[in-house]
Amino acid sequence: MKLGINALGRIGKLTLWHHVGRKYFSEIVVNTGREIGKGLEDLAASIERDSTYGRLGNFLHGYKGGRVIQNLNQDEGTMTINDVPVKVLREARNPKEIKWKENGVRIVVDSTGVFTDPTADPDSRTGALRGHLASGAEKVILSAPFKIKQQGLNMPEDAITTVMGINAEDYIPSKHSLISAASCTTTCLSYMMKPLLDQIGAANFLSASMVTVHAATGSQKVLDSLPKTGATDLRKNRSIMNNIILTTTGAAKALRLVIPEMKDIGFIAESVRIPTSSGSLIVLVVNLQDDLDDPIKRDKINSIYRSFAETSPYLLYSDEQNVSSDIIGAPFAAAIIEGTETHTRTAAIRVNLNKIKGCVATEPIINVPVTQAVIYGWYDNELGSYTNMLAERTVSIAEQLV
Repeated sequence: MKLGINALGRIGKLTLWHHVGRKYFSEIVVNTGREIGKGLEDLAASIERDSTYGRLGNFLHGYKGGRVIQNLNQDEGTMTINDVPVKVLREARNPKEIKWKENGVRIVVDSTGVFTDPTADPDSRTGALRGHLASGAEKVILSAPFKIKQQGLNMPEDAITTVMGINAEDYIPSKHSLISAASCTTTCLSYMMKPLLDQIGAANFLSASMVTVHAATGSQKVLDSLPKTGATDLRKNRSIMNNIILTTTGAAKALRLVIPEMKDIGFIAESVRIPTSSGSLIVLVVNLQDDLDDPIKRDKINSIYRSFAETSPYLLYSDEQNVSSDIIGAPFAAAIIEGTETHTRTAAIRVNLNKIKGCVATEPIINVPVTQAVIYGWYDNELGSYTNMLAERTVSIAEQLV
C-alpha cells in the first residue's frame, strides 16, 4: 500500500521521517505542488536536515547514520529514503488536481493546515479537503482539527475526529472518509483527562481549565511585521523570538468530539506561545466534588496516571524533574505526566443556595467539599507526540482498508 502526504511543512516532513523509518507503506508519494529550490537535490537537503531533530540519518540509525537519501531522479521526481521509494509530485496544489489515483494512492495525510473544512465543495477554486477524494484517495487524514467555516452547517456524516487510543474505535471504515487527528494539544489533553474521568467519574467534576505553554509554530513571525488588513489580533504579528505571546486554542472544542463526557463539564482552554522550537506543556486544573473525610490527594491522582500508563502505550508517567528539551522526540508519548508537580488542595466551599435561580432554601448556606488538583503534562508538539500519534492513526486506518 502507498501513502500520500500533501505538503512538507513541519508535520508533513516529520510524517515522512516516521514512515521511512517504520516501512509499513511500500511507497510514499509526496505532493509539494511546486519545485523546491532548484530541484530535487534541494528538496532532499531540506528533508535530510532539521534544526530541531538533527539529521535524518542519525534519527534513523544513531551515531552510525550517514546519508539515507539516494537515487535521485529529477525528471521522474523520485528518490529512495532509507530504501523506501519516494515519489514527489510538483504540479498541482489544489487537492482535486493531485494525481493520487494515477499513482495508486488510497490513503492521504493532508498536512497543509489550509484545507480543514470537511463541508467545502471539492470543486472549490481555492481547493478543499474533499478534493483528495475526488482525485482518487479513499481515506483522507487531516493533521489538524476540522473547521467548518459556514455557520449553521453540521459535521458531515463521513467525517470524524479521533485520537489514537482514546476513541479510535469510533471510526467506521464503511462510513468515514475524512478523519481529523485533532491537534497536538488535544491529543495530550485527552490523555490527561481520560484517566481521571475513568476513575473519578464525570459526575464528580465541577469544572476544569487548562493552559498550554506551547512552542512556536510556523505561522508565527520571526520579527515584528504589520498586520494584514482587518486583523483583530495584533499579537500574531509580533516576534516569537523575543516574546511570550497570548493566543487561543481550540483544544476544548475538539476534546468534546473525542471525549463526549466533556460536554457536561465546564471547561476553559487557553494558550501561551513561547520562543522554543518544540516541547510544550499543559497545566490542567480540575475541581472535583469530594469527601472531607477521605479527600482525593496527590498520591491518588498520580496512582491513577501510573495505572493508566501501565496499560496504554501512549501515556508516560514520570517522577523525574523534567524540562521541555527532555521530552523532545519522546516516542509515542501523547502525554508525559510530571508526577513531582501534581498538587491538590481540599476545602469546604460555601455555597448560597438562594443565589441559584429557582431554588429557595430554609438553610441557604451549605458547605461543599471540593478538591482542586493541578496536573502537568509534557508533550512534544511536533515529532515525538503528535506526528507519531498521527502515524499510528494512519497505519490503523490503512490496516482496515480492503
